[in-house]
Amino acid sequence: MIPTNGQYADVIVPLPVAGCFTYNVPDELNGQVVQGARVIVQFGMKKFYSALVHEIHNRKPEGYNTKPIEHLIDAKPIIPVTCFPFWEWITGYYHCTLGEVLKAALPSGLKLESETRINYNSDYTEQSDQKLTPREQLLFDVIREKHSLSISELNNSVLKKNSIAILKELLGKGAVSIEEEMKESYRLKTESVIELPERLQNEKFIHQTLDLLKKTPLQQKLLESYLGLSEILNQKVANVVTKKELLLSTGISAAVLNGLVKKNILSVVNQKVDRLATYKGEINEVSELSPAQSDALNQIKLSFESKSVTLLHGVTSSGKTEIYIKLIKECLEEGKQVLYLLPEIGLTTQIINRLTRVFGDKAGIYHSKFNDSERVEIWNKVLSFGSSDLGKSPESDYQLIVGTRSALFLPFQDLGLIVVDEEHDNSYKQYDPSPRYHARDAAIILGHLQHAPVLLGTATPAVETYYNATSGKFGLATLSERHQNIEMPEIVTADFKDAYRRKQMNSHLTPLLFNEITGALERKEQVILFQNRRGFSPFIECKMCGWVPKCNHCDVSLTYHKHNNSLICHYCGYSTNHPGTCNTCGSKELTNKGFGTEKVEEDLQVIFPDAKIDRMDLDTTRSKRGFEKIIHRFEQGEIDILIGTQMVTKGLDFENVSIVGILNADNLLNQPDFRAYERSYQLMAQVGGRSGRKNKRGKVIIQTSEPTHPIIINVINNDYEAMYRGQIAERKHFKYPPFYRMIGITLKHREKTELDRIAQELSANLRERFGARILGPEYPVISRIKMLYIKQLWIKIEREISVVHAKRQMQEIIDQVKMHSGNKTIQIGIDVDPI
Repeated sequence: MIPTNGQYADVIVPLPVAGCFTYNVPDELNGQVVQGARVIVQFGMKKFYSALVHEIHNRKPEGYNTKPIEHLIDAKPIIPVTCFPFWEWITGYYHCTLGEVLKAALPSGLKLESETRINYNSDYTEQSDQKLTPREQLLFDVIREKHSLSISELNNSVLKKNSIAILKELLGKGAVSIEEEMKESYRLKTESVIELPERLQNEKFIHQTLDLLKKTPLQQKLLESYLGLSEILNQKVANVVTKKELLLSTGISAAVLNGLVKKNILSVVNQKVDRLATYKGEINEVSELSPAQSDALNQIKLSFESKSVTLLHGVTSSGKTEIYIKLIKECLEEGKQVLYLLPEIGLTTQIINRLTRVFGDKAGIYHSKFNDSERVEIWNKVLSFGSSDLGKSPESDYQLIVGTRSALFLPFQDLGLIVVDEEHDNSYKQYDPSPRYHARDAAIILGHLQHAPVLLGTATPAVETYYNATSGKFGLATLSERHQNIEMPEIVTADFKDAYRRKQMNSHLTPLLFNEITGALERKEQVILFQNRRGFSPFIECKMCGWVPKCNHCDVSLTYHKHNNSLICHYCGYSTNHPGTCNTCGSKELTNKGFGTEKVEEDLQVIFPDAKIDRMDLDTTRSKRGFEKIIHRFEQGEIDILIGTQMVTKGLDFENVSIVGILNADNLLNQPDFRAYERSYQLMAQVGGRSGRKNKRGKVIIQTSEPTHPIIINVINNDYEAMYRGQIAERKHFKYPPFYRMIGITLKHREKTELDRIAQELSANLRERFGARILGPEYPVISRIKMLYIKQLWIKIEREISVVHAKRQMQEIIDQVKMHSGNKTIQIGIDVDPI
């Protein structure tokens, strides 16, 4: 197929390769290929990919012949062209490719994958000098029987994990051939619906039909049941009756229904079903704001007149969500879309319940726990908003999206407001795979591109955000009192070092925390305990020789999980059974060291046998509704003590929590990170904010060996400003953000010696250009993960220097090093603004 119209398309392929690739548009697709639509293209010799059209033009590439577009998937764009500038910013700033952004943005259900299929060659005859081996004959017999099957189907048929090596031999002997087939994972969900032919839809014919069915009483009963469920004779629009509903309500078999279908009395049709739940409750009015909330709202509106970004700094439980709702309502009434970002999936449960009670089905939710098909349907609802040509009313589309960081890539076309709640949270940062973007910073750019104001909200702002707000780059609104005049919690410390010395500890509880929990349970109040380690214990150790089981693939000790008696690596997922005896000396005296949430849960069940205890961590919330179930049970009072990791610190709102315990603050403070004190303050202040709702002052007990630590004193005094002043002075002195930009370079290799050599070569070349701005290379605390040794380099760049120019020079040096002989196996990752 050679184009005569001279039209070309630049497409994005879902691969980590730079730039777009140009294909010609065949005559039969002339005028049909549009920006933002998916097409199938051949990339390389045999692979086919679903690519995204970035641009249509008439510029013929020089120096090579273009391949044609093989197939057009979409008649209309699945990506609005307004999204491309945002993608390009992500690519440029976070040093990644458009293909990587495409993979991060599109739900898997919209990505057609190229599936390799193995085909039987009917012309094949075995040659005497190329006889098939027994293993080859086994595979060949399976392929000949099936004629065509995928590699995974072949592996399942012969119970082999990998048949590639044998397949290569069969290919070489001409026994089979291979081809690529595009496979689409998304399918419309349908259900069988019962319908009554139009000719029977009047009372006279219905009675005649029922009389005719007297000799088949089951068919007569089934038709009567359908008429009752559908109410087809009593209203203009009949109720929809599904096949499943009809058969379940009557207890009659499908064979009886089939008999009515054969007589043309009823028909069964497949109807599209929305996978997403619809809100069936009452719509409530927006709550009236308190004077303090109204003042903060006015501050925000005034700030938006001159600033595109505003920080709402409101103490915990000050009612920030009510302010968000007021702003959202005004925006929706103007016909605009709203994006409400949250850092954790767990938070979306409570927030979406509050929002749907006000906005009904205009509010939708988007995060990674939805399956591929559900995510596609959410994508389509956002895309179709306001598009009358799609035949949908605005009521059926999502105008407000509540989501985690991936929601940034939804196909918004008319954003009127972006809210980034708990903006300080490091869950907004994407680590792996690329693009390694920060959702808060990306949201600010998205708002700028779509002319939508951005509201950042938190009780404990990130140091960089507060610096921008106080220096005038962002607007600043404050809310310094709790809603309904609820008192701030009383925060006290408990010295567990002293309690251990005096032998007063009750498991992991100091006397103070134990007594406070006991009192809360007696008063029928709830307790939250925060321990930032999951599992039973961080590691086990031999008492005799000190042996500690370590991961086979990572340089890290294995965490003991008692519920399945296994040792698990939290970095690569490797697991093994508890050894029972020491692998070095054979001793059976293995002891648990440290404690995680699972250990705390077990001990508390012994200490408080009558209390209902549960935990919320990664292990208990893996299922789609895991968060929702635990939060619902806690809200309903079915849990007395909730033990959790960071998940319990993030904006959850519980009315009956009076006591919050931080079991070990030292673990937070003693991290090898320049942000350790900032994060410690944020975590302790946030988890403390879960206590003291309604008419009772809450209490927070911080267990620590350093009760006079400056950060702990700041938390006790609820003095964010003091923490900020100390941290900003240190950042300025040691050249850290917000005064300097940072770029992290991570090198990975299977061979330690090769990694050392290449890292030294790269750092030497970078120092020639950047001088003392280069730090490293150094091994991180965990220096091997998934069989790969790791070294890191850091670049600190002054704010006044062009970061774009610096990144370009950095990439040139990296490319030169990778091109050297022996360096091609090195893996190099770049992380801009690492946290």
